[in-house]
Amino acid sequence: MTKSVLELRNLRKAYGALAVTDDVSLSVHPGELHAIIGPNGAGKTTLIHQISGLLPSDSGEIIFDGEDVTRLPMHQRVRRGLARSFQITSILPGFSALENVALAVQARSGSSFRFFGHAARERALNEPAMDCLNLVDLGARAQIMAGLLSHGEKRQLELSIALATEPKLLLLDEPLAGTGQEESQRVVETLRRLKSHTTIVLIEHDMDAVFSLADRVSVLVNGRLIATDTPERIRANAEVRAAYLGEEEAV
Repeated sequence: MTKSVLELRNLRKAYGALAVTDDVSLSVHPGELHAIIGPNGAGKTTLIHQISGLLPSDSGEIIFDGEDVTRLPMHQRVRRGLARSFQITSILPGFSALENVALAVQARSGSSFRFFGHAARERALNEPAMDCLNLVDLGARAQIMAGLLSHGEKRQLELSIALATEPKLLLLDEPLAGTGQEESQRVVETLRRLKSHTTIVLIEHDMDAVFSLADRVSVLVNGRLIATDTPERIRANAEVRAAYLGEEEAV
């Protein structure tokens, strides 16, 4: 049996009497893109917060790459290869796309930020940074100031910054949010390429993107997982359609 990259065991987070995630258990397999879907307020972002370490869990366990990381802070999870694209760092608008990614490479290596204005001039930082930019199809925009990139390009840059940490697992919370049709398609194609490089957990409301990208889909409703299966079986699942998917596809 293949060892899971990520295993959640009876994970729970409550605020008073309201259980936002309630006894959530699931496994993420190496090399898969595992999507988590559900209606607004289902607890999806809270679950990602718990996995990444941004939010402590009330009970349950998070096993990452065979290690119990339930009580580890976020930065220690990142060092072990558990990355969250839009939480690792903020884009620096006054620095080029290349410099933004080079700084992430520098941080990964444990270097000091005292000389971070010169980070992108160093070949040891530049070369892996360019590799990450090329992977998300931003190589041609390497010298553009990050603040001048389009919204979709900024999403791609954030993915590139996350990749610079060399993650074993990448957590993505609605990477298509706020993008137009053309930009959305570019981000989807980027995610399709990334599937061959790293394991991905994806939260996304765009069902077309989810069903075209995901290897497996988990459905969260009112804080509880009601199904985990292939996209085809999730689409045909009567309970899922009644709780969420039928309404989404009817819109």
